[in-house]
Amino acid sequence: MTPTLTISRLTKRFQSVEALKSVSLTLEPGRRAALLGHNGAGKSTMMKIVLGLIPFDSGEVSVCGTAPGSPAARAQVAYLPENAAFHPALTGEEQLRHYLALRGENPRQAIELLARVGLGHAARRRIGTYSKGMRQRVGLAQTLIGRPRLLVLDEPTSGLDPVSRRDFYDLLDGLAAEGTAILLSSHVLTEVEARTDRILILSGGELVAEGTLADLRARAALPVAFSVRAAPGHSAALAATFPEGAQGGDGLVRLCCAQSEKLPLLARIAALGNAVIDLDVIPPSLEDIYSHFSRRDGQ
Repeated sequence: MTPTLTISRLTKRFQSVEALKSVSLTLEPGRRAALLGHNGAGKSTMMKIVLGLIPFDSGEVSVCGTAPGSPAARAQVAYLPENAAFHPALTGEEQLRHYLALRGENPRQAIELLARVGLGHAARRRIGTYSKGMRQRVGLAQTLIGRPRLLVLDEPTSGLDPVSRRDFYDLLDGLAAEGTAILLSSHVLTEVEARTDRILILSGGELVAEGTLADLRARAALPVAFSVRAAPGHSAALAATFPEGAQGGDGLVRLCCAQSEKLPLLARIAALGNAVIDLDVIPPSLEDIYSHFSRRDGQ
């Protein structure tokens, strides 16, 4: 499968600051990649290069098989910034009709696009009356024009309420299923943890980790947490079996172990049979993994 986005040994310098240091990655059609990193890690620089907004110093970048920023690339790439801005005097429909006309598309698609992002009811209201979340959804509707092959999203859920965020990711799932590659930057790690295929972690301009969440958990080798609750009358037996655990109220024992010890520990818990009434296995979160790989404190 030919990648939608290919970056090889990408380097970008701003005077004495090396914003990107020999970064390489690929993004295939239908894949959703989360680009993570602290402020100044190089995320925005990478996105601007992919969009063709700024040049790079060395390396290679291919966007949909062509140079970033070329007419062919612009026709196949859509971008949503963190804070989308539109003319407040226009209605949502008028704004979308304008963008559709600029792209050579049928302006009559405006209502359909707004409906896809949950704004069909407000299509004929002036954008000046929209909330921040509604304006962000206008921006998302704009990115859907022309069925882009690559979607670049910078903090796309900024200003969205929890239900709108869920609907937004449902929409991304549908686009990915149709073959759109998605590069998404976000600080809301709990959101991207379950709704992306690959994690890309930038730190100090370097790509310090990439892969699936399972891959990164294995590489980080962070401990797994267990929360074990004793059945009524068995709290003492549970505490005696796991003296290394942290004792909580109501017969709760908290345990930690290395990844390689997870199954043996589960076997020890299972051996207690009816003495255990509940069990939670808590793997390292994406936030834990990000903190492990990011070298922010060492910059």
